[in-house]
Amino acid sequence: MNKPNIIYIHSHDTGRYVQPYGHAIPTPNIQKLAEEGVLFRNAFCANPTCSPSRAALLTGQWAHSCGMGGLANRGWSLPVPEHLIPHTLNRAGYVTALAGFQHVVRDIKETGYQHILSDGSVRAGAEERARAFIAEKHDAPFFLDVGFGETHRRAKGFDPPPDGEPKTDPRYVKPPAPFPDTPVTRQDMAEYIDAARTLDRKMGVVFDALEENGLAENTLVICTTDHGLAFPRMKCHLTDPGIGVMLIVRGPGGFERGQVVDGLVSQVDVFPTLCELIGIEAPEWLQGTSILPLVRGEADDVRDAVFAEVNYHCCYEPQRAIRTKRWKYIERYDNAEKWALPNCDDSISKTFMIEHGWDEQHVSSRRLYDLVFDPSEAHNLAGHYDCEMVLADLCARLDRWGTETGDPVRRNQMMVPPETAVLNDPTDVSPGDKRYPAAEVLEKSKVLSHTRIGV
Repeated sequence: MNKPNIIYIHSHDTGRYVQPYGHAIPTPNIQKLAEEGVLFRNAFCANPTCSPSRAALLTGQWAHSCGMGGLANRGWSLPVPEHLIPHTLNRAGYVTALAGFQHVVRDIKETGYQHILSDGSVRAGAEERARAFIAEKHDAPFFLDVGFGETHRRAKGFDPPPDGEPKTDPRYVKPPAPFPDTPVTRQDMAEYIDAARTLDRKMGVVFDALEENGLAENTLVICTTDHGLAFPRMKCHLTDPGIGVMLIVRGPGGFERGQVVDGLVSQVDVFPTLCELIGIEAPEWLQGTSILPLVRGEADDVRDAVFAEVNYHCCYEPQRAIRTKRWKYIERYDNAEKWALPNCDDSISKTFMIEHGWDEQHVSSRRLYDLVFDPSEAHNLAGHYDCEMVLADLCARLDRWGTETGDPVRRNQMMVPPETAVLNDPTDVSPGDKRYPAAEVLEKSKVLSHTRIGV
């Protein structure tokens, strides 16, 4: 087989809230992609915040391992950009191009893309730039990165649908699972649905371009997002609504026929999968595993657990999690008693939750959930006697993972921010509140060093 073209097409803050995951959200182009490709029902990001999540996927490393602790727009930049996928594919004879949003390095030239078709920011036109690139004559396989800003909240909420398109009627909308069914949460979800419809339409332009130019059969399309919805208790949280992501892949290598895969998958598995598929040696730094055995029916599982972490978003809130098919264990290391509210994007749902006391809720440092009997992760079993063995096992596995991957937080240390990093005060409410140099905030918060909470 000739090396396939590869399109990495991705969105902001979408989670699994699209039609093929069973939600009443009209995304027909993404639905068609799923029906023709492979839908991964249990795919998870490595870090439910924007830049670290994308860096983990594009380097095949956990966020602490690749050194991406926080947001590129708040002073972080991937320390070793040579580990990004484009650099490896360039050496393998691919033509690499960026047609949309990237959020990993501050200097776009470090991404390794040979053709930068955009400035890498969130702005309109990614689908048209991608379509024009696809229509060009190609003498070598290409890797095209198409990133969209749709479904990310703006200062005043989600972008409305284009002129002439009707808005979703909130009276007939169901809010996402962690939220009560109220007029406020229905309105917020209705506005998300409109943004998802726009995202789907733009992705459809790219999918259609492959068909129009006879490239669909030999092009691997990887459709995903960075993390969960930008709602309270989702994005920037290690519960499934935060780390669960859509992952739909269509193309050569068995990614076809509308398969549905239930095996656990992490986004760090994408890079090694591409290496195996196109027949190149996997770089030594990769920490994921190929998911091709799942797709080819050679195995029901390629991993028995996924891991995830949070370090910096708008505030420092260090946490780690291990998730198996049955259990989830989350541990945090800053000894905080309340959530850092700036880590949640402003919204009418956030205001609603604060009005009902979310800002006063206690934060548990250790949380254990039985995902069979408690899929909403509402009942913490960490202190239950009959769960002691499960808790000890998961803690031990999280320790081994931290040791093997060089996680500083698991060694009673912290990820030190770059001098350029800025943070909110964790006692603030909004990410739009005043930002301060990271060192100043950490000193004030007394988390420049912290002691791990033992079991």
